[in-house]
Amino acid sequence: MDNSIQIFITGGTFDKSYNYKDGELYFEKTHLPEMLKRSRCKLNVDFETLMMIDSLEMNQSHTKKIISKCKTSHSKKIIITHGTDRIVQTAKELEKANLNEKTIILTGAMIPYAFGSSSDGFFNLGCALSFVQSLSSGVYITMQGQYFLPNNVKKNKEKGIFEKIN
Repeated sequence: MDNSIQIFITGGTFDKSYNYKDGELYFEKTHLPEMLKRSRCKLNVDFETLMMIDSLEMNQSHTKKIISKCKTSHSKKIIITHGTDRIVQTAKELEKANLNEKTIILTGAMIPYAFGSSSDGFFNLGCALSFVQSLSSGVYITMQGQYFLPNNVKKNKEKGIFEKIN
């Protein structure tokens, strides 16, 4: 195990780009390298794009790939950027995989990073980088400056936030 932070990129709103001509959101490339550079991040971070899809398009094979990559990662600290619609389901599956010695943080965005200052992606990434270094081993979701356990969180679509359920 090394001391670096592994980031696995799966797509989601976090990485969507905006086509100004037709108003559509699409995937072009991950924004993560730019985000880390702009934030002047001095951490030892390695990132890998696993897929660039909306989480509503995720199936069991995508989830298995995420779990497999987490299992084989040499890092004890893992962040997964993920779409918010299925982030809780993936977190629960990761928890079942019993990766006990690792701290795994899933995060996403309600508004694409490409939308600039209105996006929550930058803040959520910063929180994920902090939480992955400070929380004990386990699987967590971080949004809006909070962290949640997979079995104690839901996405409130009406309010556009994540909240505890118990």
